[in-house]
Amino acid sequence: MRVSPALTRFWSLMFLFAGLVWSGFATAMPAFARQYQMSCNACHSAFPRLNAFGENFRDEMNMRLPSWKEVTTTKIGDDMLALPAFLPLAVRAQAFVQGRDSKQVDPVTGPTGNDSSFDFQSPYLLKLLAAAPLSDHISFYFYGIFAEKGENGSVIIEDAWFSHDDVFGTGIGLQLGQFQVSDVMFPRETRMTFQDFQLYRMAGVTYERGVLFGRGLGPVDLEIGVVNGNGINANVNINSPGYRRPDRMFDNDDRKSVFGHIGSELGPVSAGLFGLTGEQRSAAGLAGQSQGSRDTDRLVYGVDLAGQVGAKTSWFAQALWNRWDGFLDTDPARNLRWFGAFAGVDYVHNDRWAYSLLYNHNDAGDFKGTGTLFEGIEMRSLTLAASYYFMRNVKGVVELNVDLLSKDRDADFVGHETKENYLLIGFDAAF
Repeated sequence: MRVSPALTRFWSLMFLFAGLVWSGFATAMPAFARQYQMSCNACHSAFPRLNAFGENFRDEMNMRLPSWKEVTTTKIGDDMLALPAFLPLAVRAQAFVQGRDSKQVDPVTGPTGNDSSFDFQSPYLLKLLAAAPLSDHISFYFYGIFAEKGENGSVIIEDAWFSHDDVFGTGIGLQLGQFQVSDVMFPRETRMTFQDFQLYRMAGVTYERGVLFGRGLGPVDLEIGVVNGNGINANVNINSPGYRRPDRMFDNDDRKSVFGHIGSELGPVSAGLFGLTGEQRSAAGLAGQSQGSRDTDRLVYGVDLAGQVGAKTSWFAQALWNRWDGFLDTDPARNLRWFGAFAGVDYVHNDRWAYSLLYNHNDAGDFKGTGTLFEGIEMRSLTLAASYYFMRNVKGVVELNVDLLSKDRDADFVGHETKENYLLIGFDAAF
């Protein structure tokens, strides 16, 4: 009897998931838990999601407990030196098997022939994290990625910043370095799903280099930041008349992006307003694939909402409106608007099981019909995820993503050319 390839793939995934559920892992403790000798559930309702204390530890306590100096530092008899008793390192690792309904499509020439509906994605992610308080008010945090999405052979530093929780005794907090602009709304790193908050990536409000100030003003929390606006990979050689000057600029002009967020508690709901204004390089070339030479204005503004239902259920929602002025070199007089949103629910059933639901909704708006890859902003997807915790810091994941958008039927190769359904099974651990 001949068994169909689709049926073989299905049963392979099911047997693998059964193996995940019944296998075990050695105990492992992340850096903060090691430092303070406390369980991960002090800060996490279900790793990596933070509970109220975890959010306070991150946002208000500058990632340290009041006893940090007595508990975590080496006793060397010098009040002007606070060295961690051990290097505060942690590792996060992910490995998946994915069945996916998708193909690689070149926006100019069409399908490339690259297509794997059954894919071993291991390791999907391997990162090294470190964080430590350096003084009574200054902390440092960073993480480096050793492997992500199958790319090996290079290390990428994403988050890397100093924070001061009381600048000049004003009660103003400061964060300087590399960070995600979107962290003032919903941090992507603590989401429960493999599926991303795609809106943040499309709107360009993820990793940047800059400074962020924050302060509580009665019932309102205010955050204001300034960033280069060109991501975290760019730099420019300094061509001076001097001899062998090795330094570089991280940006090539003084026009920065300015953003702000105002948040408050409205009864049982946390609500926030976000705004960003800045510049970005135009889109040029075939299908808008290349970066142009013009600096164009952009404006992003939106609202975020979150709340708790009982002790086990959390919900969140985000909407952003985007205006990109003169963005396309093919039509520089045209200002283009588009809209995006996402909403989700996390339900922590008990110490072993947690469930998540995420809906991504993006409308390409004025980019529709432009013949550029930005038609691909359009998105409708529903993601359902279940996490089984072998230990506080080790979980098995099964996630199903359902693409609710129909494939494009037009003649070009931009937009929603393939379906994006997937079934993913694997491990996620931090230790």
